[in-house]
Amino acid sequence: MNYAHQYDDQGKKPWVIDIENATLKNPNFRTTLWTGEKLQLTVMTIPVGGEIGLEAHEGIDQFLRVEQGKGLCQMGPSEDNLDFEVEVSDDDAIFVPADIWHNITNIGDEPLKLYTIYAGPDHVAGTVHPTAEDAHLDPNEH
Repeated sequence: MNYAHQYDDQGKKPWVIDIENATLKNPNFRTTLWTGEKLQLTVMTIPVGGEIGLEAHEGIDQFLRVEQGKGLCQMGPSEDNLDFEVEVSDDDAIFVPADIWHNITNIGDEPLKLYTIYAGPDHVAGTVHPTAEDAHLDPNEH
C-alpha cells in the first residue's frame, strides 16, 4: 500500500492514507486532501474557543469524525433555530444532512482535530486555509 504523507489534494486517483495521523498532524484550519466527483476529504484544526462557522451545504451530506478534543455540535433547520445540540469528543462521528445549518465550537482546552467527508465536494480541490479568517476571506467559500 502506498501511504502518502503530504498535504496535497490527491483526488481522482486511488489513494490510501492513515487518516488519524493526517488529522492529528494537520496544522491548518482546513486542508483538502482528496477531491473526487462525489466525495471530498478535508482535515481540520479548530483552535481553543474557535469554531467551524455556522453554515449549511446545499444538496451535500457531511460526515465528521473527532480525533482529538472536545466540541459543541449544533444543528437545525435555520440559522436561528439550532434545536439539536450535543457535546462531542474523541472518536465521535457526526452526520449532517444536506441543507441543515450546523456549527462545531471547540469548548475544550486543546485544539479540536477532526476530519470531514463531503458527499459531493464542497471546496475547490487543493484548498488550504491556514486560519478560519483565511477561510472566511476565500472568495470560493460561501
